[in-house]
Amino acid sequence: MNKTIAARILDQQKITYELREYDWNEEELDAVTVAHKVGLPPEQVFKTLVVRGEKTGVLVACIPGNAELDLKALATVSGNKKVELVPVKEIQGLTGYIRGGVSPLGMKKSYPFYLDETAEIIDQISVSAGQRGLQMLLSGPDLIRVTGATLGAICKA
Repeated sequence: MNKTIAARILDQQKITYELREYDWNEEELDAVTVAHKVGLPPEQVFKTLVVRGEKTGVLVACIPGNAELDLKALATVSGNKKVELVPVKEIQGLTGYIRGGVSPLGMKKSYPFYLDETAEIIDQISVSAGQRGLQMLLSGPDLIRVTGATLGAICKA
């Protein structure tokens, strides 16, 4: 398997990780299904969402697969009055990644990155490796370090 940009970034930072391939299907993009396919509980498989704030512009949020993004909480943490998800058709142009393969690492532009605070205490977290059907597993603290994430309670209870 070819190394993705995201995997090469982890190599450069000397961060330990594992790549896991899974059968990708357009109808099964949700993180809970991906979690099942890679053999992890959904709270350890984080999904990367691209959002736009009225003050800050584009930002990225990463939350557990079994959670829903709290747009109000993210707006508050990011200094916006309001944020909304970016339309799917804009994702590739903004990030360089296609829907279902957006990694928090190696986007074509650096955006403010917000990570749900639960990542801080998870020994093994999974995020997209930057292509469909490929996840990378690393520790939550390592993901925080390599992304410079701002932590926050950004999921709906």
